[in-house]
Amino acid sequence: MMSYADLEREIDRGTRPELLRDWVLGVLADVADGRRALRAVRHPLGFTCLPVERDGSDGICVHAWPADPPPVRPTTSTMHSHSWDLLSHVLHGTVRNELIDIDDATADPPWRVYEVHSFGEVDEMAATDRLVTATTATVETHSAGDSYALRAGGFHTSEVDAGASAVTVALGRTTPGACDLSLGAVDGRSHRVRRDRCDAAETARMAREIARLVARG
Repeated sequence: MMSYADLEREIDRGTRPELLRDWVLGVLADVADGRRALRAVRHPLGFTCLPVERDGSDGICVHAWPADPPPVRPTTSTMHSHSWDLLSHVLHGTVRNELIDIDDATADPPWRVYEVHSFGEVDEMAATDRLVTATTATVETHSAGDSYALRAGGFHTSEVDAGASAVTVALGRTTPGACDLSLGAVDGRSHRVRRDRCDAAETARMAREIARLVARG
């Protein structure tokens, strides 16, 4: 079993992508065969998350964007920022990150900032008084074999072209005092969203499908 530090080191080096691929394939085989007790989560941003490990402020996940995603949509928007620094390696397909500049000093701003507080299976989307404008600063495209980093607090979207699939291994390290944020409707209100967590059989099926994608590269 590779630790967070092991994976971080290999992603930073970028010299042995086959090691990352083989490790992920091993994890997926364990999930598919019931040797690793985790449950996949269908994320409203369009991908499936397999939460592999959590150790204090560090987390390891496998993220997969299916070619035919289920009709799950965010209640705010796809523009968001993490409370943690993300380091990700693409194992299959292509991921497009749109990095977004936020401006608080604009007249008639179109977006409200929502704080995202998680309590078990429920995410509380808390509407704040902060109103902003969002402007695309950079668009980055990352294909199989590439790695990328997203800093905590940086607004962005991460998407895959319609009809395409992608898989990444993602490392997250929480920043003390930071909060997950999302941009939503100015006239929206605070609300709660329940995560769509899969059962054991569905998780095993997804693990096998993701493994086939990773093996293709």
